[in-house]
Amino acid sequence: MKVILSIKPEYAERILSGEKKFEFRKTIFKNRNVDTVIIYATMPVGKVIGEFKVGDILVLSPSELWDKTKNYAGISHKFFKDYFHCRDKGFAISVENPKRYASPLDLDDISPGAKAPQSFRYV
Repeated sequence: MKVILSIKPEYAERILSGEKKFEFRKTIFKNRNVDTVIIYATMPVGKVIGEFKVGDILVLSPSELWDKTKNYAGISHKFFKDYFHCRDKGFAISVENPKRYASPLDLDDISPGAKAPQSFRYV
């Protein structure tokens, strides 16, 4: 099963280059059969630009999450702390086999009538 995640273009690029090996989320999809994340790069790109396989999903306190992922987080510690501010737990999706599409796609090409997901959308 696949999900579409909205990801800021700079972080989407870091995922596809292999620099960012974890995608952080405040909430996570409930369906444990999800094995692929489709990357929707938010505006100004506004396109589906690639995908990656879901590895482990870490569920930890933000401080523990940072300690385990900081070397491949692909984001600053300040951004991380701001993102998880006042949260008891956070999620980190381990990125496996990132693949850039030859040509960016419209969301409609993946899921007709779809709008950019606020957190995630099953496909």
